[in-house]
Amino acid sequence: MKQVTEFLSRVLYTIDDQEITVGRILAIPLILVVGFLLARLAEKTLSRRLSTGKVNPDVVHLLRRAFYVVVITALGFTALELLSVPLTAFAFISGAIAIGVGFGAQNIINNFISGWILMWERPVRIGDFLEIGSMLGTVEAINTRSTRVKRIDGVRMLIPNSHLLENTVTNWTLVDKILRSTVRVGVAYGSDVVKVRKLLEQVADENEHVLKEPEPVVVFEDFGDSSLVFDLYFWIQTTAERSLRGTRSQLRFAIDAIFKANDVTIAFPQRDVHIDGSIDVKQGSFDRP
Repeated sequence: MKQVTEFLSRVLYTIDDQEITVGRILAIPLILVVGFLLARLAEKTLSRRLSTGKVNPDVVHLLRRAFYVVVITALGFTALELLSVPLTAFAFISGAIAIGVGFGAQNIINNFISGWILMWERPVRIGDFLEIGSMLGTVEAINTRSTRVKRIDGVRMLIPNSHLLENTVTNWTLVDKILRSTVRVGVAYGSDVVKVRKLLEQVADENEHVLKEPEPVVVFEDFGDSSLVFDLYFWIQTTAERSLRGTRSQLRFAIDAIFKANDVTIAFPQRDVHIDGSIDVKQGSFDRP
């Protein structure tokens, strides 16, 4: 035991009259490991308690990140204090890091700052349904460098945080989850247009997903080439594009069934071809009259 004590008390070097012993050196990784484990445990406990309440998931995520950064920073300063290393010793290193950031780490720092902006300002939140270019998906997590989005086909995508701030992003659920959509149908010429409007309104009223307020609207859109075109506008509450597509599909099935039951014909493209009988074909040549 005496030998162990003597070994831990052995002085390795001295900084500003502060003796750095083997024991202090060995205590640093122990403190870092224990502190890191306690920080993760506290982070999970905080997240679990906040999640059981009515706190928004993205607020929980922001608090977890902030708590984690504060704890890691405190552990770093504790380690420096044990080593008796003054912060002024890092002045030169900080300058070198700043130069490196200016040349090679711009994107990393940009995404890091963008991640904190996303979590603080919340233009994009966990659970939001986004349209980015041709991609549609739900936000699953906002990390310090990238945002994880689950596409409607189940594939996960990692999108740089700066991309969400520097480009046009359509957030379908930014304010609320009420969306408007439309179903278009064309009926044959000669159909009773008033009857068609009433049938479309009945289909919308009988669908459980279509909201009563704002109420559905039927618009006689156009006299088409082969049909009378009607648009059924309706509002639903949804969280994903697949729910919207499912409701449109249900309405189309219902429209087809009710039109058949009421003898309303859904038009299809058709063309009238007129043949000029004044042209005679004789032995492979055309003789004009």
